[in-house]
Amino acid sequence: VQLQASGGGLVQAGGSLRLSCQASGTIFRINDMSWNRQAPGKQRELVAKITSGGRKIYEDSVKGRFAISRDNAKNSFYLQMDSLKPEDTAVYYCSADIQINKNYEYNYEGQGTQVTVSS
Repeated sequence: VQLQASGGGLVQAGGSLRLSCQASGTIFRINDMSWNRQAPGKQRELVAKITSGGRKIYEDSVKGRFAISRDNAKNSFYLQMDSLKPEDTAVYYCSADIQINKNYEYNYEGQGTQVTVSS
């Protein structure tokens, strides 16, 4: 199983970006899907999560600005980021809890995509 993240880039403060994460390989079911980020010199933090039931959880600083969504038919999930701030600058990683069959679930992480917000 592989996760491929895309959509990062350089944007001015107040702008928008949409990150995508595509899962491929032997997939029985994708459960929780998450976006995490790590800024230079800081610990990795959870940005947003969407459960298999559709419940969404956001880190406080992104509430009202970011929106996570999923497309189960495409084994994909997304992060719409609006009103971006310089402090959102980080490498963003997608991760997901994926069942490869009915009995086994593993956590997988993509390679990361750089988001840079200029002031």
